[in-house]
Amino acid sequence: MITRALLSDRRGQIFVAILIAMSVLVPLSNLLLPPGSTFHVSTTTMALMGKYLCYALLALSLDLIWGYAGILSLGHGAFFALGGYAMGMYMMRQVGTRGVYANPLLPDFMVFLNWTELPVTWWGFNWFPYAALMVLLVPGALAFVFGWFAFKSRVTGVYLSIITQMLTYALWLSFFRNDFGFGGNNGLTDFKDILGFSVQAQTTRAVLFALSALALAGGYLIARAVVVSKLGKVLIAIRDAESRTRFLGYNVDAYKTFVFTLSAVMAGIAGALYVPQVGIINPGEFAPANSIEMVVWVAVGGRGTLVGAAIGAIVVNFLKTVFTTGMLAPYWLFLLGGMFIGVTLWLPKGIVGTFDDWSAARRERLKGRNGNEPSAVGQPAE
Repeated sequence: MITRALLSDRRGQIFVAILIAMSVLVPLSNLLLPPGSTFHVSTTTMALMGKYLCYALLALSLDLIWGYAGILSLGHGAFFALGGYAMGMYMMRQVGTRGVYANPLLPDFMVFLNWTELPVTWWGFNWFPYAALMVLLVPGALAFVFGWFAFKSRVTGVYLSIITQMLTYALWLSFFRNDFGFGGNNGLTDFKDILGFSVQAQTTRAVLFALSALALAGGYLIARAVVVSKLGKVLIAIRDAESRTRFLGYNVDAYKTFVFTLSAVMAGIAGALYVPQVGIINPGEFAPANSIEMVVWVAVGGRGTLVGAAIGAIVVNFLKTVFTTGMLAPYWLFLLGGMFIGVTLWLPKGIVGTFDDWSAARRERLKGRNGNEPSAVGQPAE
């Protein structure tokens, strides 16, 4: 059933095909074509596109819980940032004696703060497999524990949204502290390499872009497999009538905890791919405003469409890049607020959802028009 549903998902097939093509063509155009070529993609542009793809994966993870389970998280940036910090800690451990203070064990900020030994939380991050496991485990474990208590307590609606925002706010304040052991307000930066390859190298950036595109494609396939399965049908039932679904005997808390944890893991992967391309991770990623902005991405693209969430993230962040440079910079927040109000009033289903409604209405008109046309068979002879 799941395979049949995925094969019949024409829009998803096109979306995944575009991402796979991008994962090959964009790096090749950057590495093989000369800078003067019309089809050459610069390293800066490729890194910017890679960042957009990471945001798209993050939006996809939020749409999975908001669009299909009715869980509006205003703190999803916390899971994104935790995945980013796990990857940043690995890259900081790789700096070694190449740092400013040439300490083989302690990152520069710890030497500057007179730390004498490596904190327990940093143990094991010199091994990539351990760091990759933490990218998945830390956001997933936090989401599981938080979700278990929140959903068992029957916290829903706006109250759950406020609690998720308080979660990311608490982490934001904690990571700002120098004695917390994660770089304080400066965060983690000055990365040198990843898996032995320089993060500034053109080939490394090309590989990171390709991985971001493939991760988004894989994330879409996983999310799509969930929503078309029996699990997805139950999630939609929970979204539309949670009390009735619970009355029918379904373990609503378990379903919500599972999808919330899966969504957090996807957000952590997005953060882990984001950090080496941007070159820094700091507490600003925990800011509640960032999590609210993610909701705008999903709303603009189309809640409950998956592809729309990814498109919304790319469109909004492209506009942010344009409007936060030069003379337009002071007007970005006005544009962001205007987009949210405009979508709420005139495009409540977002770009993709509105397009779907328009296409369905057009098909119905054509069907009705064809059905009303007199058939040539059985017409009386003149």
